[in-house]
Amino acid sequence: MQTEIATDYRQRAERAEKSQHQVQQQIYRISLLRVVLFVGGIAAAIALRHDGWWAWGGALAVTMLPFLALVKYHNRLFRRKDYLEKEAEINRQELAALALDTSAFDDGAEYIDPAHLYAFDLDVYGPRTLFPCLNRTCTQPGQARLVAWLGQHLENKEEIETRQAAVQELATLTDFRQRFRILGLLHKGQRADEAELRAWATSPTTFRNRPVLRALPYVVGGANVLCLLLVLAGMMPASTWGTLWIAFVLLSFLFTGKVTRVQNVYGKKLQILGTYARLLRLMDGQPLQSKLLADIKEESGRASHAILRLSKLMNELDQRNNYLMYTVLNGTFFWELWQIMRIERWKEQHAATLPAWLDAIGRMDALLSLATFAYNHPDYTYPTLIAPTDESFRFRATALGHPLMPADRCVRNDFEMNRRPEFIIITGANMAGKSTYLRTVGINYLLACIGAPVCATRMELTPVRLVTSLRTSDSLTDNESYFFAELKRLKLIIDKLQQGERLFIILDEILKGTNSTDKQKGSLALIRQFMTLRANGIIATHDLALGTLADAFPDQIHNRCFEADITGDTLTFSYRLREGVAQNMNACFLMGKMGIAMVE
Repeated sequence: MQTEIATDYRQRAERAEKSQHQVQQQIYRISLLRVVLFVGGIAAAIALRHDGWWAWGGALAVTMLPFLALVKYHNRLFRRKDYLEKEAEINRQELAALALDTSAFDDGAEYIDPAHLYAFDLDVYGPRTLFPCLNRTCTQPGQARLVAWLGQHLENKEEIETRQAAVQELATLTDFRQRFRILGLLHKGQRADEAELRAWATSPTTFRNRPVLRALPYVVGGANVLCLLLVLAGMMPASTWGTLWIAFVLLSFLFTGKVTRVQNVYGKKLQILGTYARLLRLMDGQPLQSKLLADIKEESGRASHAILRLSKLMNELDQRNNYLMYTVLNGTFFWELWQIMRIERWKEQHAATLPAWLDAIGRMDALLSLATFAYNHPDYTYPTLIAPTDESFRFRATALGHPLMPADRCVRNDFEMNRRPEFIIITGANMAGKSTYLRTVGINYLLACIGAPVCATRMELTPVRLVTSLRTSDSLTDNESYFFAELKRLKLIIDKLQQGERLFIILDEILKGTNSTDKQKGSLALIRQFMTLRANGIIATHDLALGTLADAFPDQIHNRCFEADITGDTLTFSYRLREGVAQNMNACFLMGKMGIAMVE
């Protein structure tokens, strides 16, 4: 089925590129026609200049009116060309992503945090990690929501199922998903936009809280109307009105500095709301059925008209860059002050709901990312969620694979855990696949708990908090040794368990930073403590002695292994999970193959 998806992306890209070429030809022809009309109009006016104003004026009208209409049409063609360029681009990007080339997408490297409970260990952020595979967000609120979902996965069965239903529905709506993404990318804002918009919404008004300022535009406008009537009635010289009007212009400059500061700080941020309004209107026009999507759509329907209104007000305020119009309007009714107070009035009416609107956009954007991931992987499955009870924990998966590995090289294994507490101890040789298996289990567990499909043919899961310790490192800045950093991580896990939290724990070669005797004694004691605290998890180790714990806890601890098969002078790996404790270790074999002498 992925071949069909690739074909669909390729056809979409080719259609967009073909249409883009046609639009480019139209733009060229319209440009020529505009030049002809402009030159022809000027030439006709010059030729008819002696025939009266009606002759040369008529010639200008006949040519300039179509010219102005073509200018507007020309702008529409440019917008269409930009849209088609972006459409071709995103479909080419998805074709590359199907081949595991996600370099075109934001990899979220700035979110890498070695102290996170699992994200650093499971390669969630950075180049060639999970985030660029998932991330198709086109707005800053959307990316923020996706990062939040990955960093704090769901643990409630009903919430995960609700998100699953939304992702499943959106995965079938390719046209909607792509239109949303294109519109967002064409007018994408900056990372700080959402925070600054929220700050603007909660900031106090500058002008409308002063009654005198609210009255000024009416007073000035009324004075100008009265002066006009008096001039027309012959009761006032026009020069007097002109002097008064100039005084009004000069007086209006008292507010220019404050208006400029507001415009400079928030102008571009508020303009991005125009993009959000288009996205909200697109959401409002799309029939959506699932509960989560219906809730988001209800919010978007109320928001789009209001945000479009604010966008229009901001565009009108930008007319102050036209100095002639700016001067005329200010002298007539303090237009600049009037306009900024209209924006403040909008804020008073709608600021309280602005965060909810941004949240609606962000949630939809993040859901569309998960839906594109689901669409790109039709062979993935949605897990069956099982609510936790005091005694139960279930995590069963059939043919579990790593989503970042090419399908032709991905060896899939099963996973099964049916009770609380329960641990699986994985032993095996170097390079046999232990660490990859741990990350495979962890990354699919995370996908399941954010509502996405998983790389398995079947999965049943009890959602609890995921915690890992796979790649603890030294901290030079904190003067912290590798061993102490690992102990801190294990202490955090123990503290959470003692506080009553339900955890699924994934550990790789615990207590690596100490000697073998201490490591063995400490590891045995730690796993026994996990049993006492009724935890669930999986541990990979080279220490075969940990396999003896299955004798003390025959129903709660199970041994599995990855073997290195040595046949003569050949070392092979099947990467298949097997029952029991590993029998073959390969360190001495590999050292000998590399010419490193083994001294007896």
